[in-house]
Amino acid sequence: MKVLRIVPNIETQDITKADSFYEDVLGLTQLMNHGWIATYGTEGQSQIQVSFAIQGGSDTPTPDLSIEVDDLDEAFKQMKNAGFQIEYGPVVEPWGVKRFYVRDPYGKLINILCHV
Repeated sequence: MKVLRIVPNIETQDITKADSFYEDVLGLTQLMNHGWIATYGTEGQSQIQVSFAIQGGSDTPTPDLSIEVDDLDEAFKQMKNAGFQIEYGPVVEPWGVKRFYVRDPYGKLINILCHV
């Protein structure tokens, strides 16, 4: 299993507030907007991304980080074998990702995902 990118998620009740700071001033591009989450970054540079979310999607809590991997089934197996607490999933979501939530050693909610 290989990690492809890590994106911090900032919980907010108004994702549009990010526009002026992250897009207008810093020059990032809004890469994705599902109405409940918006991601800003630089096209073609997945290491430069930040998301703002009202919720985590599917009425789940907003995770602290989203980590995209190349093999979700292997990541899930490794997390379970290591004894980490799975809080959601794995599930294929309507917006085209397969994912699960897990708590890291610091109690942070982590969204592990792959695109389907």
